[in-house]
Amino acid sequence: MNELTTTRTNPQIDPSLHIWGWEIPVYLFLGGLVAGIMIISGYFIFKGRHKHSYFSCFYLPHISLVLLSAGMFALFLDLEHKLYVWRLFTTFKISSPMSWGSWILILVYPTLLATTLTRIPPAFQNRIKIFDKISTFINQHPTAVKNVGVLSMIVGAILGMYTGVLLSALGARPLWSSSVLWVLFLTSGLSAAAAFVHMITDDVYERELLAKADNGFLIFELIVLAQFIVGLLSSTQMHQNAAHLILTGPYAAVFWVFVVGLGIVIPLVVQLLAVNHKVQHTPVAPILVVAGGLILRFVIVYAGQYSHWTSTGL
Repeated sequence: MNELTTTRTNPQIDPSLHIWGWEIPVYLFLGGLVAGIMIISGYFIFKGRHKHSYFSCFYLPHISLVLLSAGMFALFLDLEHKLYVWRLFTTFKISSPMSWGSWILILVYPTLLATTLTRIPPAFQNRIKIFDKISTFINQHPTAVKNVGVLSMIVGAILGMYTGVLLSALGARPLWSSSVLWVLFLTSGLSAAAAFVHMITDDVYERELLAKADNGFLIFELIVLAQFIVGLLSSTQMHQNAAHLILTGPYAAVFWVFVVGLGIVIPLVVQLLAVNHKVQHTPVAPILVVAGGLILRFVIVYAGQYSHWTSTGL
């Protein structure tokens, strides 16, 4: 009985399974960030702001290509059989989360390319003639521009949801076994993307709009995070043990201080004051949001691997 109690309250990593390091949290974070950026840039393109020299339509799609490629490189570093990674893009297995991810990426890259062609920065104009021709064609047809914007929002949402589904589909870990994990990661990605644009754009309209949007995302993220925890606490004993890993266990300090406190609550308060013109906009709040989104992935991935099922826990 004492051994069983110890196992339940102090779950250990199963040595028979591959242990993820820093690469997977970084991949999930960058994937979620790019997903949020795609939704935001797609919205601005749909609203016709590509006609103006504003940041979200002008540079965001190009930055997304770099960020997504960096995330893919992090994933590549984690793979055990790197020489066979090409097989993920030649076969499709409906039961494989990695197979779904590889085929989603086949949609993401062309979509990002299409969004870059709605507004080519001057530094890249007249470099590749076919891109200039496609860009001219898109801009000559308003419906095509709107379709690119809609496509970017849809594919971005799918990518953002996938970053959470990838974990929740792995039933070996009780902490990941939640139906709202994809909502949490999608919302966190949107919040990080809004904060990212808010932090680096020099356009007042975009900064104000995305600061307000990020406040909404942060509030909703708190709600989803609470639902995620309540769902675990109201489930089986193994789910409750998994929840306590981040509530009172070894990951509690990082979760409460860096994810909830510094990553959500404090920037939310600062940005609420900023959008109500009580204080000036500061890059500190969006930096905290972006950092909090990254740390959230590390906490969920690491604590999830620390949790496990036992023969008596089902």
